[in-house]
Amino acid sequence: MDEQDKTKLRELIEELGKYRGRHTELVTVYAPQGSSINQVANQIASEQSTAMNIKSKATRTNVIDALERIIRHLKLYKGLPPNGMAIFCGNVSEREGQPDIKIWAIETPQPLRVKFYRCDQVFVLEPLKDMLQSIDVYGLVVLDRREATIGVLDGKSVTKLKHLTSGVPGKFKSGGQSAARFDRLTEEMAKEFHRRIASSMKEAFAEMPKLKGILIGGPGPTKEEFLREGQLAVDLKRKILAVKDVGYTDEQGLGYLVEASQEDIAAEAIIKEKEILKKFFETLGRNPTKAAYQLEDVRKALEHGAVQELVLYNKLDKQITKELEEKAKSTSADVFYVSDETNEGLQFKNLSGVGAILRFAIN
Repeated sequence: MDEQDKTKLRELIEELGKYRGRHTELVTVYAPQGSSINQVANQIASEQSTAMNIKSKATRTNVIDALERIIRHLKLYKGLPPNGMAIFCGNVSEREGQPDIKIWAIETPQPLRVKFYRCDQVFVLEPLKDMLQSIDVYGLVVLDRREATIGVLDGKSVTKLKHLTSGVPGKFKSGGQSAARFDRLTEEMAKEFHRRIASSMKEAFAEMPKLKGILIGGPGPTKEEFLREGQLAVDLKRKILAVKDVGYTDEQGLGYLVEASQEDIAAEAIIKEKEILKKFFETLGRNPTKAAYQLEDVRKALEHGAVQELVLYNKLDKQITKELEEKAKSTSADVFYVSDETNEGLQFKNLSGVGAILRFAIN
């Protein structure tokens, strides 16, 4: 998701979270990636039959009406969107006896993997909230001299991409073979294995546009030897965020590597935030005509197409955020969100919570 997708999703979650049904008459449907739209429609139709058993006449009517509204809406589609669909429908009226059936149907911004139906007093929003957490991708590698496993962390999901074995023998002497020659052959085999790991990492990560960083793990000194040898491409080596001692080098080891690196992952987000704020404050101090921080000045700069980087406090009024985002998008300006969890972020919030680094000065 880009920042605009995340903002829209946050706003939807906030809006839907405000509604409370008088009874269990708010319907939530999650249709996952790869589902058939006919299957979804058939399930909703079967739920209509079940809803006939609801004792309260008003609740029964509202639920059946909501389900009918969902079925009608599904007929607008030839098939489900590629990522799946989330549908929310029900009586959101604040006045008893005056129903107001509304429907929200969205293609989820990330692949939806849960199949779900519920009729409750609230809309079920947890799968959408999880998607807001699933925004960063990290490469994972665990290795020793015997094997290596390459994977990826996408949000909360760890996926194994490739497993390699080396064939490097253990530390023992073969009969009649000199210890020195045996050690030399072993080292050559280990280096060849490292070359294969580096090649596989390039294949897996080099063209991964959302890659935020790479985490390396494994027992003993092999991981450090691998990095020292210089087999790994320079652009990938720059992305390494942490090197951790992990006892396993299989798929299980990928999970342990993620657990061991939580502080490093969190620190990376803070570092990015500090970097953009440092750039903003330095520009404001050294060349104030190339920076803006008052709301009206930022608006004016956006209207002139002068904004290169727009910086917004992540708890800014959502209407202002939406307005500035749209203007930034129309002029190809980059948008950054910052929190008040750092000293720089708190200073920015207190300044105005809105800032821009300009392509050119405006009057």
